Amino acid sequence: MMGLAHGVRAYLVEDNHVIRANLEDTLKEMTTVVVTGSSGSAFVASDWLGTHEDAWDLAIVDLFLAEGSGLTVLATCRVRRATQKVVVLSNYATRDMRERCKTFGADAVFDKSTELDAFIDYCLELS
Repeated sequence: MMGLAHGVRAYLVEDNHVIRANLEDTLKEMTTVVVTGSSGSAFVASDWLGTHEDAWDLAIVDLFLAEGSGLTVLATCRVRRATQKVVVLSNYATRDMRERCKTFGADAVFDKSTELDAFIDYCLELS
């Protein structure tokens, strides 16, 4: 079963502090997702996700980061428990990029500007 009694534990990979804070608030208000950690660096995120395998249920990954690429994070998460999900939330969710993300192991890809409702629905389905 995904998550604990208090909700789905998420790690957020987003380098824009305003977007990160708004996303955390939205998830807290509308879903059972609890952001337990975050980073704006692909390298910090990959290290944390790889060394804390039992501490997260959902990784939410932006593609373009101040340090590194979200694709690096996806590659790190390729080997994970079946209950752990990795989603991309990006402004660059073109058809080609969606396919590339799926190849790198993403369970779903959402456009930040046009698919936030679908992203929230996805998060609700996890709980």
